[in-house]
Amino acid sequence: MRTSELIFKSRREVPQDAEASSHQLLLRGNYIRRLTSGVYSFLPLGYQVLRRVERIVEEELDRVGASELLLPALHPVEIWRATGRDAKMADVLFGVEGKSGSFVLGPTHEEAVIEAMSPDIESYRDLPKLVYQIQTKFRDEPRARFGLMRTREFIMADGYSFDVDRDTMRASYQRFYEAYQAIFRRVGLKAEPVEADAGSIGGDVNHEFMVASSIGEDHFARCRECGYQANIEAARAGERAGVPVARDIEPVTYSTPNAPGVEIAVKALQAAGAEVEVASMLKSMLLVGEAGQLVLALLPGDRTLNVPRGMRLAEDVEMGDFVKGYIGPQGQSSRVTILADPLVRTRPSWASGANQEGSHTVGLRLGIDFNVDRFENLVVVQDQDPCPHCGAPLELVRSVEVGHTFQLGLTYSGMLAHARFSTVDGQELPYWMGCYGIGVTRVPAVIAQQYGSPEGDAVAWPVEVAPYVVSVVGVGATKDNDVVAVARRLHDLINAGGVSALLEDRDVSTGVAMRDLELIGSPIFCVVGARSLANKMVEIRDRMHDRTTLVPIEKAPAAVIALSRELTSECR
Repeated sequence: MRTSELIFKSRREVPQDAEASSHQLLLRGNYIRRLTSGVYSFLPLGYQVLRRVERIVEEELDRVGASELLLPALHPVEIWRATGRDAKMADVLFGVEGKSGSFVLGPTHEEAVIEAMSPDIESYRDLPKLVYQIQTKFRDEPRARFGLMRTREFIMADGYSFDVDRDTMRASYQRFYEAYQAIFRRVGLKAEPVEADAGSIGGDVNHEFMVASSIGEDHFARCRECGYQANIEAARAGERAGVPVARDIEPVTYSTPNAPGVEIAVKALQAAGAEVEVASMLKSMLLVGEAGQLVLALLPGDRTLNVPRGMRLAEDVEMGDFVKGYIGPQGQSSRVTILADPLVRTRPSWASGANQEGSHTVGLRLGIDFNVDRFENLVVVQDQDPCPHCGAPLELVRSVEVGHTFQLGLTYSGMLAHARFSTVDGQELPYWMGCYGIGVTRVPAVIAQQYGSPEGDAVAWPVEVAPYVVSVVGVGATKDNDVVAVARRLHDLINAGGVSALLEDRDVSTGVAMRDLELIGSPIFCVVGARSLANKMVEIRDRMHDRTTLVPIEKAPAAVIALSRELTSECR
């Protein structure tokens, strides 16, 4: 390929809303173009990167025995109602009204794949089945940002497994899990598999594949001592030692008008002469379980609640006799389950709401003034919290999610009467499922963030995703001199050797040419210069390791091809 034939026009200026360096680079390098907020066109260079990522996904999933299919993006809303996810995911669903009914633009495909596969799974002899697709998805994100990192239309590779029982489901899960590790190695990303929360997808065991990134919107907790890793929703801290209850004090109630929040309540109590701080306040937060039961969650005032699965914060209309902003654990009705984080054991007494408007109580003692029905990890972990496995300090790592794998079990098949197979003894049972997703359009942005310059004006793509592995450029070239002839010959020989090469043949200055080639991002540059040519040498730049070598002209194609293979092997 020649640069004169590319659809390419580099940009010096980028929109001010392009905050991330990866977003700036993909715009400057003519990889993508914004159509509207959260929706992008892939231009030829960007589409080449995207297709290379897709091919790696296809190769690795084919290798573990999965078969590729393609499911519709447009779903009848009835299949979503059957699993209750029309309500559960209502905040991100794009609804479409058609002449023949109501539809959903699929944000995920669990229901659709069951509809497609269930007629072919009648007996235990038909299992296991592993399938995958690469398909466009739609989510009505409230805040699209960072270019391809968070969009409203995106491409995902999603896999699904169907098995006879839990053990075979776990075996299928392991096959996808290992395939995902291979995929991320090949695209050049160090993706850490961490324990995760299932969210709206559901299921039991699941892992997110997280890449450390300065622009990540997620975090995961990591223990360097024992290797424990979990995302911020699933991470749990180890217990700290408890302290004796303060038996030599009695609770005192203070008037705190217009002070319903923790911080404002602390100021009001301090003004009234009480010795309190945010960390000694007890948050008492009313939750509602799936069956409508009331749960009062207790945690320190300086920590954030991690709402337990199957529960949600109570709405104002559900508060009943509870005084919003002034709830305390003391004197609660037996119809309310009191759930506390283990940190509630780490202080001799607490301050909390007095269960009456405009009042707080200081000196509440666990086991004397209030009781707890059950202790459970309720707080979002913080840096230096103890690891739940070994007690060493945890660290939080800012990161981007690039993949997610789920052991769904019977989450969907158990709700759908037709998701059944006949066992060896003639029973009709639901099959066990797993699902597995990779954000294909997000991957190029994560790679660009990792391998691009902080200024967003240069990148060295990993060899397996680069639009062109080698860029050949003549320094001091004119139309008919030896530099041009040698550059053309090297370009042709490298291509003939099976390595994609791009020849810089435009009538532009060397500075402009090199600036543009750094945006195009070949990991290898082959530079033909009049000075080196006098010594019958060519300069080869390995941009992944920032090293340059001079090789004889006749050996240059073989040296470039060997370097390409070396860079490929590093990612496998």
